[in-house]
Amino acid sequence: MTRKKDGATEAARRMFDADRAARGLGIELLELAEGSAVLRMTVTADMVNGHGIAHGGCVFLLADTAFACACNSHGPVTVAAAADIDFVASAHEGDVLTAEAAERVGFGRSGIYDVTVRRGDEVVAEFRGRSRTLRPAPD
Repeated sequence: MTRKKDGATEAARRMFDADRAARGLGIELLELAEGSAVLRMTVTADMVNGHGIAHGGCVFLLADTAFACACNSHGPVTVAAAADIDFVASAHEGDVLTAEAAERVGFGRSGIYDVTVRRGDEVVAEFRGRSRTLRPAPD
């Protein structure tokens, strides 16, 4: 994994390492830098819906996890305020999906991030997440 050697990306790495949902789906963190992340997931038989295609919730979870890594790469605890996804192509069992997240703009405690999910060069989904940095708890 390529990443900066600073506390901010380390905080995002620790968050990812503690993410049991992502780990349960076999999601791997490939790259992490301030405002960006690249993750990978292989579609398993347990991720396929009744139509024989990857469940949209699993694809969303991959994109959302990339978003979480990117927006937490700045250091403070940051969560999703909202997110949406457009499914462009179906994925199937055995497909290896890569999610690339990139910060578009940060303003105040808010940010906007785009995530593209691909199978090779083919776009499977486009995700947009809106983040909110939490205020520290009072002492």
